[in-house]
Amino acid sequence: MIEDPERCYAAVTGRDPRFDGWFTTGVRSTGIYCRPSCPAITPKRANVEFFATPAAAHAAGFRACKRCRPDAAPGSPDWDVRADTVGRAMRLIADGTVDREGVAGLARRLGYSPRQLQRLLVAEVGAGPQALARAQRAQAARVLIETTDLPFGDVAYAAGFGSVRQFNDTVRAVFDRTPGGLRATAARHRDRASAPGTISLRLAHREPLAADDLIAFLAARAVAGVESITPAVDGHPPTYRRTLDLPHGPGTVALTPGERAIHGTLRLTDHRDLTAAVARCRRLLDLDADPTAVDAHLGADPLLAPLVAARPGLRVPGAVDGFEIAMRAVVGQQVSVAGAVTVIGRIAARYGEPMPEADGDLHRRFPTPDAVAALDPATLPMPRRRAAALVGLARAVADGAIVLDAGTDRDHTRAALLALDGIGPWTVEDIALRALGDPDAFPATDLGVRTALAARGLDTPADVERHARRWRPWRAYATIHVWSSLP
Repeated sequence: MIEDPERCYAAVTGRDPRFDGWFTTGVRSTGIYCRPSCPAITPKRANVEFFATPAAAHAAGFRACKRCRPDAAPGSPDWDVRADTVGRAMRLIADGTVDREGVAGLARRLGYSPRQLQRLLVAEVGAGPQALARAQRAQAARVLIETTDLPFGDVAYAAGFGSVRQFNDTVRAVFDRTPGGLRATAARHRDRASAPGTISLRLAHREPLAADDLIAFLAARAVAGVESITPAVDGHPPTYRRTLDLPHGPGTVALTPGERAIHGTLRLTDHRDLTAAVARCRRLLDLDADPTAVDAHLGADPLLAPLVAARPGLRVPGAVDGFEIAMRAVVGQQVSVAGAVTVIGRIAARYGEPMPEADGDLHRRFPTPDAVAALDPATLPMPRRRAAALVGLARAVADGAIVLDAGTDRDHTRAALLALDGIGPWTVEDIALRALGDPDAFPATDLGVRTALAARGLDTPADVERHARRWRPWRAYATIHVWSSLP
């Protein structure tokens, strides 16, 4: 987009919300930057320049528009799709890696020096890792300021700032308001105050969103004590709730579909985990996807066209923890979804750490790699070979030999998984689809995929593989459409 400024300006002129998050518009005459869909008067072409990220706009001296709040737009779909170093870096920064490990830690994760990584990011997105993390801290601070009663010193610490002065200066520079001014404005416009100890979120996404199908997918796989579903009642949408295992402690989240956003309520043991919790909830619900592009591509195939038309905006359910999805994939080998949920529920009930404080029916965390790695396969409620594969996987993750997070090298991780005993191509693609967020992952030998496609005339694995090539680079979304078509 940024390489074609006239296309960017056309999106701004049309106030097209589909481009929110793809780029931001800096207006030289006012010193602010906006979303493409900002309802303000369209600036003259000569007065605008375009940036790939809010951080790049900050670095150029612009502040966020108070009307369209560009800092709260959906993220760019590029960072979900791209498997290169920049895409991996952007996903890790969104997860709070710079705040926890510094720029040097981020660079180590990616196999680069800090200086090389700085050059790469500035060239690609207009800002280095520190500037990108600073913009993210500002957004985290705004959420805490507006939805909690935390003292501003605690907000600064929780958002990742090194000092209260740095926090104050950043908030003023980015939002052109003091922290007290932001809180006062939010109090006047807030429909209701957050419950004590909670943080209210508005997770923006691009339309359309097949929210009912997304919640139904998660509901069918919900593990008692770890997840729960509040069904839709009297016109109120369903709510998905779950526990979270975050870098500084456990938490819980409740996610409810709303208009152009998912409404979330977080309970955190440590507010420093806000950034990671938000990023993981966004990945879980695939909120940074570009459904218009995906639907247009898949809908051009006559085989998928009726499925896409029936469920526009279908997302690929992701993960809040990569090992959880990998464990589900191994346990689910050659058994039904319901059967896998039963087995995983037993393992979670026995080996998952209890929450320090239950949140309703959420009282247990999903078992960690360390906990599963220490088990005797003979004690697990599944066939011995599959149990051995699960323990072997857990040991590889616990040892760091395999990394299952947003910033991992997808090809390298696929190869490492295939090298483990009891892990085959179907399991690897299932893990890549949800845990690694690969939009082109395709479990071609999955029984559900084969059954649904056989009913549509693709009888052999060769037929399936050949036809699926036309779905690239969105085969993961095609897989979800195919699964959703099953009775």
